[in-house]
Amino acid sequence: MEARTSHRLAAVATALVLSASMAACGGGGAGSTAEGPVEVSDANNAGAMENYSAGETFKASEPFTVTTLFSDHPNYPFKADWLFWQEVTARTGVTMESTIVPMSDYEQKRSLVVSAGDAPTIIPKTYPGQESAFVSSGAILPVSDYVDLMPNYQDKISSWGMEDEIDTLKQADGKYYVLPGLHEEVWPDYTLIWRKDVLAANGIDEPQTWDAVYDALTQLKAATGQTPFSDRYQGKSLLNVLGAAHGTTAGWGYGGGVTFNQGEDAYEFSAQTDAYKEMVAYLNKLVTEGLLDPESFTQQDDQALQKFRNGNTAVISGNSQDPSAHREIMDQNLGAGNYEIGKGILPGGPAGDLMTGSRLENGIMLNATLKDSPNFVATLQFIDWLWYSDEGQEFAKWGVEGSTYTKDASGTRTLEPNITYVWMNPGAPEKLNADYGFSGGNFAYGGTTDLLQSMFAPEEKEWQQRMAAEREPAPIQPAYPFDDIEREQVTLLQTPLKDFVEQETLKFATGQRSMSEWDSFQSDLAGRGVDRYLEMVNTAYERAKNA
Repeated sequence: MEARTSHRLAAVATALVLSASMAACGGGGAGSTAEGPVEVSDANNAGAMENYSAGETFKASEPFTVTTLFSDHPNYPFKADWLFWQEVTARTGVTMESTIVPMSDYEQKRSLVVSAGDAPTIIPKTYPGQESAFVSSGAILPVSDYVDLMPNYQDKISSWGMEDEIDTLKQADGKYYVLPGLHEEVWPDYTLIWRKDVLAANGIDEPQTWDAVYDALTQLKAATGQTPFSDRYQGKSLLNVLGAAHGTTAGWGYGGGVTFNQGEDAYEFSAQTDAYKEMVAYLNKLVTEGLLDPESFTQQDDQALQKFRNGNTAVISGNSQDPSAHREIMDQNLGAGNYEIGKGILPGGPAGDLMTGSRLENGIMLNATLKDSPNFVATLQFIDWLWYSDEGQEFAKWGVEGSTYTKDASGTRTLEPNITYVWMNPGAPEKLNADYGFSGGNFAYGGTTDLLQSMFAPEEKEWQQRMAAEREPAPIQPAYPFDDIEREQVTLLQTPLKDFVEQETLKFATGQRSMSEWDSFQSDLAGRGVDRYLEMVNTAYERAKNA
């Protein structure tokens, strides 16, 4: 599991929603396009295994090399002598050659090499939706034509019932062009992190709903005289989870700016709905009553973190890796044992007890020239093993049993004592990612819930179990694919609409614009082409639905 930065989560939350707007619900199953699987020539079988099947370790019948783009993380920079590379070759006969790109430049460099036709064979760290820009050029492989050659991938989609999610990847031609990471279950993460000791001292139970959040903040304000909530991520995480609870999309979850109305069998523009207005009015109430710092929508993360870690606020948005990071600083600022913090359950709202998240992770694109390679079939088998088999996923995450970790009879994995990763073995001299190359963002994502949670701290496992028992995943939004001509027109409408909605949402939330001006806001949207945009969305949806 790669360290999850706010930048990464913004991409995840936005791209997963955006993928639905770029996708198509064509015929055919997860393993083929509407036209059926494409025949592969014997000339493309070099190195391939005969009768390769799910659960089988891939071993090339003759060694070969595969190239990959590599997003280089500054916290664990690329090393050519990582055990990861050595073990991949030892197990599979495949040598991986990497084109190294700094993480900060990865998206730009990826676009350049793909557009220029110079991309390596494997292009990882691609979030669903990001591949759409390259489809019309023919630079990337329509991988859905060939996934019948990937038995582990197929098996997980079938056994986990992921066909609807995979349908959201399809483009207007009924094919999809990215192999996503696959999770067995929805993986929620972001929520509110509370000062549990402050709640307890004021007789406040953990809030279960957003109404209860308001009540808790009101009590804390009365007790301390301070604004209890000053948020980070410029409010985008808060808007995402609050929007989902209200049945709309905002913040990191804005995506295409539309929400599907099941009863009407049509999409609505989110900012035109009553649910969106109710969400904004809720934020306005928090700010107006001094419960939420208006700087939450503009300040840098460090400012919000300092307020929380110094004890000036009692709640902040965050993810599974934040509590340990907070404690490291708060032990110094407040003293160990003088406070208690933890993730609260994601509050429910008018739309129900819903949790945001997806079972699709960032994945990989493939250079279209791969189909002409003599190692085409073998490369797909190798990818299937490393990214989608239980063995390959455990290897990419934990490393080599007996060298980096041990596993007992119950299946519990334990890092070797000389190796540290996230909360495990703090202070150990070696790092699983930086010194061995495992649990990096290029190769380690997706898998069973057991594998995903195997590196979670005990408190995070407990939170995940609570979420699974007490919350329901938000419904999957049906696909609405745009063809190339439509996509150009949509971009001209969508981008300025998004900018305007985000700008005005901030004004309403912070009181810079009165809620009494909501009707005027709706007129402003109409003047910016929202009706035309929504018409194009629903036309694309109807076309996909009836394909």
